[in-house]
Amino acid sequence: MQEIRCPKCGEVFQVDETGYNQIARQVRDREFLKEIERRERELEAKQEKELEVIRLQEEKEYTAGITKKEAEIFAKDKLIAELQAKLDVSETAKNFAISETLEKKNQEISRGLKEHSENLMKKDAEISALDRRIAELQAKLDAGETARRLAVAEAVEKKNEELSLKTSEIAALRGELKSKETESRLNEKSLKEQYEDRLRLKDEQIEYYKDFKARQSTKMIGESLEQHCLTQFNSLRMTAFPNAYFEKDNDARTGSKGDFIYRESSEDGTEFISIMFEMKNEADTTATKHKNEDFFKELDKDRNEKGCEYAILVSLLEIDNELYNNGIVDVSYKYPKMYVIRPQFFIPMITLLRNAAQNSLHYRHELQIVRNQQVDILHFEENMNAFKEGFARNYRLASEKFTTAIDEIDKTIDHLQKTKVALLSSEKNLRIANNKADELSIKKLTKNAPSVKAMFDQLNVEQTN
Repeated sequence: MQEIRCPKCGEVFQVDETGYNQIARQVRDREFLKEIERRERELEAKQEKELEVIRLQEEKEYTAGITKKEAEIFAKDKLIAELQAKLDVSETAKNFAISETLEKKNQEISRGLKEHSENLMKKDAEISALDRRIAELQAKLDAGETARRLAVAEAVEKKNEELSLKTSEIAALRGELKSKETESRLNEKSLKEQYEDRLRLKDEQIEYYKDFKARQSTKMIGESLEQHCLTQFNSLRMTAFPNAYFEKDNDARTGSKGDFIYRESSEDGTEFISIMFEMKNEADTTATKHKNEDFFKELDKDRNEKGCEYAILVSLLEIDNELYNNGIVDVSYKYPKMYVIRPQFFIPMITLLRNAAQNSLHYRHELQIVRNQQVDILHFEENMNAFKEGFARNYRLASEKFTTAIDEIDKTIDHLQKTKVALLSSEKNLRIANNKADELSIKKLTKNAPSVKAMFDQLNVEQTN
């Protein structure tokens, strides 16, 4: 038996070995739980500090990387914009040079005609001067004196010889002038015939197209321009565009579609140019004439939905509009990277955009590398978040299990406490019973039984004797 003193009342009571071990275990369990809770709080605080340090370091590195990549992307975009500006300037200079060359040719033709006219005027002036000279000489001969007739005759004969020479020279000059005039008339006639032939061919071509359009339906009119462009491209596909994709746009899932899509990629699979084409044509007898601007919005929508970089309208509308007849028209002031061209500029336009895109292919590769690095950073962040979520989940599950274990321990402690109370109550009853047994005497037993008391008194007397 072990003796235990109550710290409150100071009473000493005894418990057996089992009860003592249970009480000692209870005290040890409580200290153990306190130590576990303290260790748990320290571990949580340490983990939170480490996670905070890791998070701050990752945010700092990620922010620095993003800032650096944004600066590089900005520099690349600026360089691309400068190259595009240089391309636009070169195209403008080319158009200006063509216009200047045509103007020079017209000035040379006008200058040649002017010089020819001046030469003709000079020849006429020389002939007029010779005629006046002959008239003067004839007047002097008629007004000469009779005495000087011989001299005059000789002079006349000499003058006649000179005149014959002059006449032969004049005849030669007139023949030369006549040949020049004939040559000029022939050249003029030849030029006139050439222009008449060109006008006749143009009129015939116009009549052919009018008749061709008159015999076509509305659908055939539109498809004829598409077929023309497709034929032009296919004739150069294997020589100029061997790796290009140029097919009809048959994807109408979004509600609309363009006519053709042009895409081209480098050998490593990087797409460096994409164009959405729309071909528009109409019959000359159409009552309601369309304008090119009527199709800009729908073309820009198709370009964005199909992920194309450029949008080009190949149009035969507004056939008398000088803006569209002069060449390639840039309408980027209304919709970005959109152009309007006539069918004869179809292949040159693809070539210009393709060459410009090939020049910027190096920068596109660098931009793709930067984008891949950004994707890697995003993947790293996703992996980090997945690790955090998994760690938090495992920690939550461990905490729940730990809480369940503590609850079970508390339940066990409550059960042991009730057992303790029951044992203490039993021990108290036993002590009372023991005290009652100690206080038990013959006097108390025979208090209300006189006959029994008399018997015990007699027995005591007998034992005394």
